[in-house]
Amino acid sequence: MQTEQDFLSTYRLEDFERPSVTADIAAFMIRSEVRGSYRQDSGNKLSLLLVKRGCHPFKDHWALPGGFLQPGETIEECALREVQEETNVLPVSLMPVAVFSEPGRDPRGWIISHAFASVISEESVKQAGGDDAADAQWFDVSFDRRENGSYLLTLQYGDITLNAILTEEETRFGKTSFRIKESGGLAFDHARIIATALTALRSDAKNFETIFDFLPETFTLTALQKVQETIMNITVLPANFRRKIADYVVETDEYTQGAGHRPARLYRRKN
Repeated sequence: MQTEQDFLSTYRLEDFERPSVTADIAAFMIRSEVRGSYRQDSGNKLSLLLVKRGCHPFKDHWALPGGFLQPGETIEECALREVQEETNVLPVSLMPVAVFSEPGRDPRGWIISHAFASVISEESVKQAGGDDAADAQWFDVSFDRRENGSYLLTLQYGDITLNAILTEEETRFGKTSFRIKESGGLAFDHARIIATALTALRSDAKNFETIFDFLPETFTLTALQKVQETIMNITVLPANFRRKIADYVVETDEYTQGAGHRPARLYRRKN
């Protein structure tokens, strides 16, 4: 009887066709908008990090940070390495989104993408293109269902606006996937990845699983509420939000500092 050692001694992996593997990262940030008066609350924008491709295919198109898995690293290590190499931004967390393996999704050949969503704090951001990215910028994000049932994904930075149109394909195990009708100028199938990642992020935000990662260690309840509202594109009554969040936070003895407004108590996430 053939032993496992005998089998492995004659097994040739190169005899079988194998795909290349990449990691793509949808890195989100809540960006503050300072209003003209301290009496006005600061607004928030949900932003997504995109890189402008410096090489073919899709040269000069905007895309998610990402790249090929290298020998000896995990797919998570690949994701962290690629986003740091291309943007000089290191995410503090990664959330698996989905695997994208549709034939023909990449004109270079059989390439499977493991997609992740990440949360990057506003304080840590350093915008700079690197590696094969010609530029890296934060695009404001909106993603809404239209009357005809399709979805409009809009990404805007300065005078650059990318509009992608998608349709909902299916929902399985609580996760929704999409199909691209118009890519909006995004590279590869990245409009589909962004839509899937944003939908997953909104789903987690309902249960307060994600929103803490957008904030520093201590925060006000108002700031926490604005994060959830910005991700989910909703408005919540403060009393209702405070009641629901009570089991997830603990008070500190610290307060906000600054002239012109009443100090607010700071909280931290409950361990």
